[in-house]
Amino acid sequence: MAKIFVIDEFNPQDAAMLQALYSRSPRSVEEHVAKVRQSGSGRFMEQFYVGYGHASIADCGSTTLFVEGISILADKAIQDWPLYSGQETSTRYVDMSRQPIIDPLQTPQSKSILDHWLNFYIASQPIMESFLTAKYPRQADEQEGVYQKAIKARVFDIMRGFLPAGITTQLSWHTNLRQAYDKLSWLRHNPVPEIRETAENILAMLKEKYPQSFSHQIVDEQEDFRENTSRRYAYYLPEQPISEFSLRTNINSTELAKYLDIIESRPAKTGLPYFLAELGNVTFDFLLDFGAFRDIQRHRNGVCRMPLLTTGLGFNTWYLGELPEDLREEAQTLIAQQKTAIEQLEGPSELKQYYVALGFNVPCRVTYGLPATVYVTELRSGRMVHPTLRKIALKMREALLKEFPNLVLHCDLTPSQWDVSRGLQDIVEKK
Repeated sequence: MAKIFVIDEFNPQDAAMLQALYSRSPRSVEEHVAKVRQSGSGRFMEQFYVGYGHASIADCGSTTLFVEGISILADKAIQDWPLYSGQETSTRYVDMSRQPIIDPLQTPQSKSILDHWLNFYIASQPIMESFLTAKYPRQADEQEGVYQKAIKARVFDIMRGFLPAGITTQLSWHTNLRQAYDKLSWLRHNPVPEIRETAENILAMLKEKYPQSFSHQIVDEQEDFRENTSRRYAYYLPEQPISEFSLRTNINSTELAKYLDIIESRPAKTGLPYFLAELGNVTFDFLLDFGAFRDIQRHRNGVCRMPLLTTGLGFNTWYLGELPEDLREEAQTLIAQQKTAIEQLEGPSELKQYYVALGFNVPCRVTYGLPATVYVTELRSGRMVHPTLRKIALKMREALLKEFPNLVLHCDLTPSQWDVSRGLQDIVEKK
């Protein structure tokens, strides 16, 4: 019978060493634990990970970073990584009105833009609460506390579209030591100064805490390559205007048909087996507001290009359609004035992003293998998903079924409507 041990009391470098000893010895982990305690991880990591390039050893040690006070733009840059694991502050559930805003240009004009967005966000909240309470009155069987949370969440769903991307947030990043260095080695060359500085600060802290795992030699040729690549391709800029939605794929229908038994028998909320990814990829191009892009980017089993946030593709109409008429007219006037003011700012497009509100549309391109495609389509079709992203997910479903009529998709097709159960989606302290 197999012997199984759960050992999680060691720091990341000790844990990495403990696992690496399996590659050099057939002895039990019980003996290896004693060896870790005797020699310590520092000497081992110098000899085997850094000295001999055994980068896989650093895959075995993980750490968790908590980053606070960075812009949503920097937050997204950190999360732009296929192996990212972590959480961030949700603009759908948290009042962002007291969050500081990063103003990289530091001019009266740039400050005025940020102030106008935030003032509208704050002033509109009580108006929207009253409007939504009248539109969706509490039913007799609905708890007052849950109802009020649901109303608040709906207000944030709508008003987050008017938050500037320079608003500060916080995130956690759980990563192994190897992936931390690999990601940061690119992030420190991002064209946005805040992102570069954040990467350098994280790298310095990790190097101080885990010096054996972060004593990499800097190679000028590699640094030049990362710098040039990041300058040109850090942000996705389509050469041609993209349509509102499109799908293309290299999956062969005949090859897919060989697995109809799996496709047709798959229960709801059950993923397709990973090996079906070998059939090919599906690429979706679409327009989506930057606020909702942040949710689609959370699916990292594929490629999700980081778009450049501008005002050029317009403000997503869903946000305006949810406002009462007087407030909608005020919002439309504000958007037009802000768009002109942003265009008149002097600075590179990468920095102008800080002044663009999350409700503006961006060009999105995502590419997944078939299992990930099905997973994203089904999950994001749910009623609790933000309406602008849910609309895209349902278009994904329609396009996939047109391309592959035999594909079975367990999507949520119920109409988008008010649902008080949003008030239950919370983390609260037990009493």
